[in-house]
Parts: sequence; C-alpha cells; structure tokens
Amino acid sequence: MRIRIVDAFTDRPFAGNPAGVLLLDSFPDDAWLQNVAVEVNHAETAFAHRLPGGGDADWALRWFTPAAEVNMCGHATLATAHVLHTTGAHEGPVRFATRSGVLIATPGEDGSITLDFPTAPLTRTEVPDGVAVALGTEPLSAFDTGPNVGDLVLELADEKTVHALDPDHKALGAFSERGIIATARAADPSRGYDFVSRCFFPNVGIDEDPVTGSAHTALAPFWAERLGRTELTGLQASPRSGRVRTELRGDRTLLTGRAITTIEGELLV
Repeated sequence: MRIRIVDAFTDRPFAGNPAGVLLLDSFPDDAWLQNVAVEVNHAETAFAHRLPGGGDADWALRWFTPAAEVNMCGHATLATAHVLHTTGAHEGPVRFATRSGVLIATPGEDGSITLDFPTAPLTRTEVPDGVAVALGTEPLSAFDTGPNVGDLVLELADEKTVHALDPDHKALGAFSERGIIATARAADPSRGYDFVSRCFFPNVGIDEDPVTGSAHTALAPFWAERLGRTELTGLQASPRSGRVRTELRGDRTLLTGRAITTIEGELLV
C-alpha cells in the first residue's frame, strides 16, 4: 500500500509538522496500526478508510503517535485531507469520523485547507507547584482544557520567553494528561502573527510537537478573549515552526493551513 509523509501547516518542505498518511480498505488490528506509527516515527501517523455513502461521514480516521492512539490531531487531519485531494481520492469538503466526532476539512481556492474542530473548553486553574521548575520559567496563568484534549495551557511573560524554553520534558509529564501548551502574545503583530506557542507532549511520546492543530482549539479562544478578535494567526515556534490561521465560532474553531507531500513510497508489510 502507498504511504506518504506530508508536512502540514507549511507551504515548503522540511518545515511544519510531518505526518504519515495511509489510505486503507479497512482498519487492521490496533497492534499493526501502532507498529506502523512506531516505524514512521513522526508525531502522528494517520490511517483512513472510505465509509459507505449516505452516512454522516465520508472517511473513518484514526491517529497514532509512536506511543499511543490519540483523541484528536490537527496536523495529521490536514495531511490526510491534502492526500485525498491531491490524489483525487476525494473532491470538495471531506467529513472524517473520528474519536472527537465528525471533523470537516474544506479545501480553499488558494490551496489551503480549513479544518472544523470542536473548541477546547478552558477552565482557569492554579499554576501547579513545580511546573515552573520543569518548564524553566514562571507562568503568569494556567488553564485546563478538559479530559478530551488533556492539555494545560500556560501563559508566559512574552514571546522571547517562549522561544527560549528548554524544559525538562520528563518532569512536564506530571502536570497534564497529554501535555503543556506554552504561549505568549506576539512581540510584533506586524510580522503576521498574533501569538506564539510551543507544545510539549511527553506523555504520548512527543517531547516537542512541531505544529499542533489541536492545541489551537484552545489557543483560539484564549487569545480571542484577550485580543478582542475572533480571527487570529498563531506561530508555533518549534525548530521546524509553522503558522495556523484560526477563527473562533463559539463551540467550533476553524484551523487553516497548507500542506506539502515530501515522501511517497510503498509499505511492504
């Protein structure tokens, strides 16, 4: 079967977040899916198969890190939609049946793809004891995203602090179910983004995720409230980096980005 590596939330190769994508006839057993994700060894590998017509969704979609299956993944959803559209396997908006309900990916005339995801709930909480030591800086505030997302959002002093983070990844795993989203307001919005973030997910085998679509379902409402706008652009300041355009629509968040296929080959097992 064909296997592809797609760089998501970028318009150039070797940037953004790489994801493995496999289009299947059906889902094999979970152990096989997990083994493929270990072999691919990117943040996520997406597996999709077509569903019978007439239902609420067009394709079934699952995501695996090298360590576990996850409930939601933005960049691998974007990568899968990109593969479906560029190979001719699907035209127009595609509805994915996932652990997080039906997620819709709509191609734009400019080559971008917009994902329709549930907005993450945000509940203010106390900054956990010890998180400043693990992160390497004292957060200004902390917000929990609930069990479906499983992240802790930490607001930091400024953009420079976010860029300079060098955390103890193992220690960070004690403070949330999935991981830590560190964020700050952009130092200079004229550079084309409104806020910055970095995401650390040691509990699912990813010390730092290059670009995290699902994290922006929490970052969009967080920064919309503070900046007074529902349409924003986030820069994820990982070494590969990438930009996510967000639009907050109440209980839904639109995430827009581009993708590019960098590797295509054949899986022999």
